Amino acid sequence: MVRCFLIHTVCPVGALGPGDSRTLYSRLFGPDEALLSEQRHQLSPEERRLLQKEKLAAVARQVRSAVSLSREASGRPLVETAPGEEALALQEADSGVVRLRAGEPFSEEMSALWLGVHSLGFTLVCEPHENLLLAEGTLRGLTRHCLEQLHLLGPGSEVLLRSDRVDALLSRLLPHGQLLFLNHRFAHSLEKEAAAYMSK
Repeated sequence: MVRCFLIHTVCPVGALGPGDSRTLYSRLFGPDEALLSEQRHQLSPEERRLLQKEKLAAVARQVRSAVSLSREASGRPLVETAPGEEALALQEADSGVVRLRAGEPFSEEMSALWLGVHSLGFTLVCEPHENLLLAEGTLRGLTRHCLEQLHLLGPGSEVLLRSDRVDALLSRLLPHGQLLFLNHRFAHSLEKEAAAYMSK
């Protein structure tokens, strides 16, 4: 099962510190760990929300660090792409997996799959037994739809204003955090349905 999906920054942003990352969108799947833990059961809803926010920020920081290391190691310059060149940007995207040990930040060990597209990171946090190839295919599909439909490569990207569209996309391609094995025909119909909704 997928635990969460994140869209966050992976390059420096003026108002943030050098190692920080800004979370632009997040969606959690599955039970709230704070409700299941006896120690955290007495937390107020606001304290639980802040705890979840800090967990997601910790994941974003770890992914940001992995993206930076990957880009430095590859030695490739970051090529700017214009709106309309989303397919090229996705093809040139850095990708990888980060192992999140138990307690850092989730109570169980997790795997974080990431794609670094220019200054943005797209991350799926999965349970360790998940099929990582299937998760990567799902992440690439989600990223492609987000880049194309929300114009994330251009100025004034709309991810913050159109989070409902990302929610709808996730409900179709990643229902309740479950990775789907899809044949080509069913995947094509799902993508057409998602594209039709996103273009409204």
